[in-house]
Amino acid sequence: MKAKNRDQSLSDSRELDGSYDQLTGNPATSQNKKTIKQRFLKLLPCCKPTVAPSISQNSVEDDFELSTVCHRPESMDKLQEQTKFTKKELQVLYRGFKNECPSGAVNEENFKTIYSQFFPQGDSSMYAHFLFEAFDTNKNGSVSFEDFVFGLSIILRGTINDRLNWAFNLYDLNKDGCITKEEMLDIMKSIYDMMGKYTYPTMQDDVPREHVESFFQKMDRNKDGVVTIEEFIESCKKDENIMQSMQLFDNVI
Repeated sequence: MKAKNRDQSLSDSRELDGSYDQLTGNPATSQNKKTIKQRFLKLLPCCKPTVAPSISQNSVEDDFELSTVCHRPESMDKLQEQTKFTKKELQVLYRGFKNECPSGAVNEENFKTIYSQFFPQGDSSMYAHFLFEAFDTNKNGSVSFEDFVFGLSIILRGTINDRLNWAFNLYDLNKDGCITKEEMLDIMKSIYDMMGKYTYPTMQDDVPREHVESFFQKMDRNKDGVVTIEEFIESCKKDENIMQSMQLFDNVI
């Protein structure tokens, strides 16, 4: 019975990540694997290519990798229903996620480690913490493939309101329904820390606070010292630069 369950899990995992040809049962070609990995790594700066051993092209190693997945994701059909990705897009995403997170989930420390490799000139740990919190919707201390792809579906394929709500949730650190200057300052400082001190032109220490004051001047319409979700969405929709940035990833996959 255990062997049967393992074989079924292996088959489901292979179907999800597209690591074999469903018509012939043959392993995917090395070229296809390379293309899938490259496309995923261009998608979002939270994964970095790793140097794989030469035997990584061997289907035996692929079988071992697949069999060690601890967190089994939802079925392909269910993920398609719950997100705005096609089956092929989900396969691309899963293959890339699994390459970086073989266990099927990533904890905060590993998430920070992966993210930091994209910003070696600065300290990205605090911003990665905020981003991890936004993806960890179940608040269980880990981000599974489902958590990742649900968030990504909103960021890449959601409506303007969906995307702005997700962004608001990122800034609303204590999840009380409004953004304070202190919360926004924490986010701004984490972004500048991530960018590092060796940027050009060099950023002054008071720049994050100035950014926050500018933010609140635009968005805190009733001047009560906090920004609500309604104020946030209304202000963002009137900002041409923000609206343009929302469309950057529409066709990223």
